Amino acid sequence: MAKFELKLPKMGESVAEATITSWLKNVGDTIEMDDPVLEIATDKVDSEVPSEVDGVLVERFFNVDDVVQVGQVLAIIETEGDETDEAEESTKVEEEIVPEVAVQEIEETITKAKETVAPAVSTSDRFYSPLVKNIAKAEGVSQAELDQISGTGKDGRVTKNDILDYIKNKGSQQQPAATKSQPTVASVAPVNTESLPKQDKPVVVSNGEDEIIEMTRMGKLIAHHMVESVQTSAHVQSFIEADVTNIWNWRKKVKDAFMKREGENLTFTPIFMEAIAKALRDYPMMNISVQGDKIIKKKNINLGMAAALPDGNLIVPVIKNADQLNLVGMTKQVNDLANRARIGKLKPDDTQGGTYTVTNVGTFGSIMGTPIINQPQVGILALGAIRKVPAVIETPEGDFIGIRYKMFLSHSYDHRVVNGALGGQFVKAVTDYLEAWDMNREI
Repeated sequence: MAKFELKLPKMGESVAEATITSWLKNVGDTIEMDDPVLEIATDKVDSEVPSEVDGVLVERFFNVDDVVQVGQVLAIIETEGDETDEAEESTKVEEEIVPEVAVQEIEETITKAKETVAPAVSTSDRFYSPLVKNIAKAEGVSQAELDQISGTGKDGRVTKNDILDYIKNKGSQQQPAATKSQPTVASVAPVNTESLPKQDKPVVVSNGEDEIIEMTRMGKLIAHHMVESVQTSAHVQSFIEADVTNIWNWRKKVKDAFMKREGENLTFTPIFMEAIAKALRDYPMMNISVQGDKIIKKKNINLGMAAALPDGNLIVPVIKNADQLNLVGMTKQVNDLANRARIGKLKPDDTQGGTYTVTNVGTFGSIMGTPIINQPQVGILALGAIRKVPAVIETPEGDFIGIRYKMFLSHSYDHRVVNGALGGQFVKAVTDYLEAWDMNREI
């Protein structure tokens, strides 16, 4: 009998962990290929993890509510076959591919790396997740310090938030290093920061009539990512008003025939998405992401579409290769993703790979907004409500006041890599595409 390791699959470049919400199979259960074994939840979507083989579940390594890192083994499935033969075959393949000299070089490199960055030995039997260890290593937190952090996780385990809070408080207590400067007339005596009282987080006081509501798991994750985005990107906004009278009248004219022919409701969203995809093709430096001091220019234009969930949270399914879709294809994609988001049937792949995000704040009656960038992207466009307003209309015969349908576009972008000219030109290009809509366009 052979044993297969069921691991937590990769679920996108920005997803590093997931929470187990329920086990669908128990130890001893027979499992067929593609059978869901457990349910997981990330900050983006709830999903199932299917089996990749036929067999019997013989061991489970985590419980409900445990946080698991991508790549960790979730369970062992016993399958038919000879484990020894498979192992020998795998060894033969590796020996054929990797020469002996290369193996020696790799071993020497690993040995040197261990000698250079060998972590301190823990003085306790406490478990630390790979994510916590990586954060500690990146932030210079010693093993002794790590052992002293009070954990809020299960069995006192240190969570990601625990170590981030520790690093934040530690940084606020450190005295900034002295810098070289010209001599001054007066000097300031150093302050002993150890004697200063620690600043605790403010305590929310409530009386007996107030209702205390615990944030949901997804709510906590969204809150963390929103704060992290503001702390990461230098947010700046550009606003522009677009005249969408032609689009309003054209949609009114064709929507019934479109529904009859395609069986789909033609909303304004796919029309706007088409214009945004065209503008991203014109301005590819808006279709990028930032990784450290490197800019990654994306080949594909994958539009994220913020959608409201029944519980009030937002999720961002992604329209892949949006610039290659015609209006019919875009409409079908928009409607399918929006419908599956509402009933909680999105798959992990549906929320992966976004390169630019659009949010329709006009759905809730807002005329404009200042959205927060969806990391690691560098831009997000908010669509305001369409309003019937008086406007000056220019004609060869002169100017006059008329009734037009208008809306505001609010573009938030990362000023670290996108300057005001590019940010403004991009949203102006979107507006130009909308205002130049052909009233005689055929679908």
